[in-house]
Amino acid sequence: MPLSLNNKKIIISAGGSGIGLATAKICLSKGAIVYLCDIDNKSVKNLKKHPLNNKRLFVFECDASNEDDVSNFFDQVKKKTKKIDALINNVGVAGPTGTIEKLSSEDWENTLKVNVISHFYFTKLAIPLLKKNKGGSIINISSGAGIMGFPLRSPYAASKWAIIGVTKTLAMELGKFKIRVNAICPGTIKGNRMVRVIRDKSKFLKIPKKKIEKEFISMASMNCWIYEDDIGKACSFLISNDSERISGQTIPIDGNAIRLD
Repeated sequence: MPLSLNNKKIIISAGGSGIGLATAKICLSKGAIVYLCDIDNKSVKNLKKHPLNNKRLFVFECDASNEDDVSNFFDQVKKKTKKIDALINNVGVAGPTGTIEKLSSEDWENTLKVNVISHFYFTKLAIPLLKKNKGGSIINISSGAGIMGFPLRSPYAASKWAIIGVTKTLAMELGKFKIRVNAICPGTIKGNRMVRVIRDKSKFLKIPKKKIEKEFISMASMNCWIYEDDIGKACSFLISNDSERISGQTIPIDGNAIRLD
């Protein structure tokens, strides 16, 4: 039987592109109702042209690193529904590339604010809506860097390790409310963000971009890219009733990453 998310109500942060958008499309295709926000005005405007807009897709502009913006977003969601089935904390930035002694405090603080503190803002406001639903699912998008570390990307790695710690702690705290909390750790995702990461690493190390691209692919024993839809499919499973006993888990989707360097 095909996996169904019929009428499940899902909040997705940073849903205007990349993993967030891919996940939203997959969830919509399985019958979900999606409340999506993104900081990018152009992405928001484009999504408001979607045929399901204001039917099963509700799109809002929001800076996830701004607590007032997140609060306003939830106020808008609560005008549409009093409870939700799932929260996907997807927002994140790649952060700077460089050795730690060459990075600024501002680089560190910005990466942690977007990648960690924003998850706190969303989760704090989502939990009451999940409790009203008598249970549900929180999915935090971490990274392979949150398991293995990532040379030249220390702020990013630190932020993604933090997300795993929060995930396991919340799973302990919220289990009695039938709220499941899991982290997905994507490997090397083929997309615009990886294009920027490769560009920055090439510039820092003075190595051709093609060589770095091949090195990223070879980090997985399956010698492959990971695609945004791979993450979206995993999210849809973790929201579904088929995963009702899965919580507190760190789930790599990385083609069996054997290194990050």
